[in-house]
Amino acid sequence: QVQLVESGGGLVQAGGSLTLSCVASGRSFSTDTMGWFRQAPGKEREFVAAIGWTGGAKYYADSVKGRFTISRDNAAKNTVFLQMNSLRPEDTAVYYCAVAMEAFTTSHRAMGAKGIYDYWGQGTQVTVSS
Repeated sequence: QVQLVESGGGLVQAGGSLTLSCVASGRSFSTDTMGWFRQAPGKEREFVAAIGWTGGAKYYADSVKGRFTISRDNAAKNTVFLQMNSLRPEDTAVYYCAVAMEAFTTSHRAMGAKGIYDYWGQGTQVTVSS
């Protein structure tokens, strides 16, 4: 059974940093795409960032470009990280890890499509105070 477990959320002041982690288990994820989405109260779940199986293909939402960095472990390829810098109050949301059984070797906007993701975590809360 596939399981995704996020950690690292919390409360931080505007301008601060947090790093989220997500560990996937239950099958091999060596060629899968891993991503992060977020959902604020009353809003749709939106794409944040995604990374391909080699780690070379990365795709970001415009709202986080230059502030957030996605990475994944090179060995087991079952852990994905999201380094979040220069956090803003509008980044407040529940952040979800997701896995898509599609391999991307180059950055492509399809990596941001919610519909390609097959597995989802339970989410971790990030709150940015002003």
